[in-house]
Amino acid sequence: MYLLGYDIGSSFVKASLLDAGTGRLVAAASAPAAEMGMIAHQPGWAEQHPGTWWENAKAATAQLGQKADLKRVKAIGISYQMHGLVVVDKNHNVLRPSIIWCDSRAVGIGEKAFQAIGEETCLTHLLNSPGNFTASKLRWVRENEPDLYEKIYKIMLPGDYLALRLTGEVCTTASGLSEGILWDFAEESPARLLLDHYGIRRELLPEIRPTFAPQGGVTAAVAAELGLTPGIPVAYRAGDQPNNAFSLNVLQPGEIAATAGTSGVVYGITAQKDYDRASRVNTFLHVNHKAEAARYGILLCVNGTGIQNSWLKHHVAGSLGYDQMNAVAAKVSVGSEGLLTLPFGNGAERVLENKQPGGSVHGLDFNRHTQAHLFRSAQEGIVFALNYGFDIMSNLGCRAGTVRAGDANMFLSPLFGEAFASTTGAAVELYNTDGAQGAARGAGIGAAIYKNAAEAFTGLRTTRVIEPKTSLRDAYQEAYVRWLRCLLAELNV
Repeated sequence: MYLLGYDIGSSFVKASLLDAGTGRLVAAASAPAAEMGMIAHQPGWAEQHPGTWWENAKAATAQLGQKADLKRVKAIGISYQMHGLVVVDKNHNVLRPSIIWCDSRAVGIGEKAFQAIGEETCLTHLLNSPGNFTASKLRWVRENEPDLYEKIYKIMLPGDYLALRLTGEVCTTASGLSEGILWDFAEESPARLLLDHYGIRRELLPEIRPTFAPQGGVTAAVAAELGLTPGIPVAYRAGDQPNNAFSLNVLQPGEIAATAGTSGVVYGITAQKDYDRASRVNTFLHVNHKAEAARYGILLCVNGTGIQNSWLKHHVAGSLGYDQMNAVAAKVSVGSEGLLTLPFGNGAERVLENKQPGGSVHGLDFNRHTQAHLFRSAQEGIVFALNYGFDIMSNLGCRAGTVRAGDANMFLSPLFGEAFASTTGAAVELYNTDGAQGAARGAGIGAAIYKNAAEAFTGLRTTRVIEPKTSLRDAYQEAYVRWLRCLLAELNV
């Protein structure tokens, strides 16, 4: 018996098959071969065609079908890039490209709503500023594309769209709505106060279904195309960061997950309905939230993480691969001999109160600094940006001696792992999992193949642990203080 998990990122669509009994990874695939592009008609814009996600999901599924019998799949789970906006008409045709997570066009709309509704009202009901999230992006469409807006039948998040293509049904989750600032935490219902302020009809929101539950069955036509059995349920969906936490069995208050893909995220669980007054970190419903056992996820996001390292690889590194870049960077001492990098070149940064300072390099000395210094400074800059947000999270009770992460992406860099652990002071436990595997495990719970979460995590194991290096702690702290001083100067604080 197999479980199938999809993870819709902004670079790739990944798919994993798990053996439900052992938790063993049977096969994994991703598409396309090179990273998906983004449409940016104006500075700060970022769009993708939802149809591209579907085509890549089909391609990844076909790869799995070459390695295993997909007729053995009994349930499907979906993880997806958060905060995106997909709009469809009554025939479920996509009306425009999706405005995705790192698009900044709605920043001003969210800020005006925050002031107009009232900061206290927003924070006590939404736990966040409306900011640059899905609701504000929809208001942008209403203001700037009114004819198109009138054709909208339903709005969706990226994972809702993939579920629609699989099942023909339009639905979402309360956790998903909370990611879009479409959930009222005080009323435990869709955020009428924000919808009314934006002039958005409640009917545009999809039907809400549980995170862990059958949410529709695969249609006969899609099953024939993908090699699946008709009727098998899509039984779990969650945004990529709540799902990353779930994939690491981060479900209880005090537990913290991290990831460092295109963006970098630290995500901590709390039982308290709390918020940062400046919305520099954001509070959402975690996947296992229940009225009788509240679970909230506090999310810190730095947009410019792996994307900055990717930019260096493609535009600075020449023929060097990531492993070679890491090896070269490791030859430079902590602090990069004074070279400082601010990794904020991928849209408005929530952790900086939606400012867009851009990516930048400071203190460059043409007589001392080399390619190696750039590589190291970039990785240190990402770590320092995450630590900056980690300090904000600690004010909300989210600071722990251990952080869990998948053994993937930038944590594959020994330098990055050392810098993260030694700067934050937290040991990093790395696991043999990723978002697609987490989605597959979630499907097992939703389809009642597993009785509980403990059963679902059979086969999850630690691959290695990165301990803070006490011998380097002072050096990293000194480098971080220099970096922070540079950031504050850049922000004119």
